[in-house]
Amino acid sequence: MSGMALIWAANVKGLKPAAKIVLIQLADFHNKETGQCNPSAQRLADECEMGRATLFRHMTTLEECGLVTRHARGDGEGGRGSNQYELHLDITLGPSARPKGGVSGPDGVESQNETGGNVSKMRGKSPSVETGVVSNRDRNLTIEPVKEPPSRKREAAEDEEAEKILAAYPPDRLRNKAACLAQIEEALKDGIAPEDMLQAVQAYATDSAGFTRSKVCFSDNWFQSRRWQAYVEKQAEDREKAAALQADHHARLAGWICDCSPMCKHITAPQVTVLLASKLVTQAQIQAAGLRS
Repeated sequence: MSGMALIWAANVKGLKPAAKIVLIQLADFHNKETGQCNPSAQRLADECEMGRATLFRHMTTLEECGLVTRHARGDGEGGRGSNQYELHLDITLGPSARPKGGVSGPDGVESQNETGGNVSKMRGKSPSVETGVVSNRDRNLTIEPVKEPPSRKREAAEDEEAEKILAAYPPDRLRNKAACLAQIEEALKDGIAPEDMLQAVQAYATDSAGFTRSKVCFSDNWFQSRRWQAYVEKQAEDREKAAALQADHHARLAGWICDCSPMCKHITAPQVTVLLASKLVTQAQIQAAGLRS
């Protein structure tokens, strides 16, 4: 953990709350000694308490405003490993806090902070001393992805997943199978879970079942335009809502137990186990409420 990176992330202005959470969690993974920051997408999504699709959307925002750069890495087996994240600690404002059009200074420097300090937007050029912002990144850092041929076993598994996903598409609107499979495999390599992609295709097939067939998109266009992304994001939102509802329910049960409420008689043994595991209640509170674990 890097205290400097956390302070920087907390002080960045102009981000939406969810994007700010992602930035702060990235900063928490930043190693101040090595400069490395490489949590897996799933670990980062879990820490941010959001779905992977939602995480990737906010990560794109962070990249677009210059706060973070992602570098792909190999896993040593021909596949993709966790990304290396480069935090640009000299950038202090998100998109909504920047003046429209910016104010350019000498040498192509754009003013970005409320005090009129300038932050260099040129690669390889250090920020002016006048900015008051300390840069903690190596501007010469180049992380190349490990280019290793995928193992036959892994390649076969990826091909099988892609074929299964494509098979769920409306069969009478399939076109250009090779292009479709290539788009699916690219999405999976970008971190989209195969089961999420499959559910997205199945949802579209269900939604379009009653359409005039000419209104159903050909498969190559559908995958090329990434129309599956809206379905994947909807799935992530639904999971987040379900998790929030479950958390509220558990909190209500924990409240009954803490108050020794007569409503405790409706709490089941499996629910008691979940409450204990989540540390919402203690064993002593369970016993005081007349329940058994």
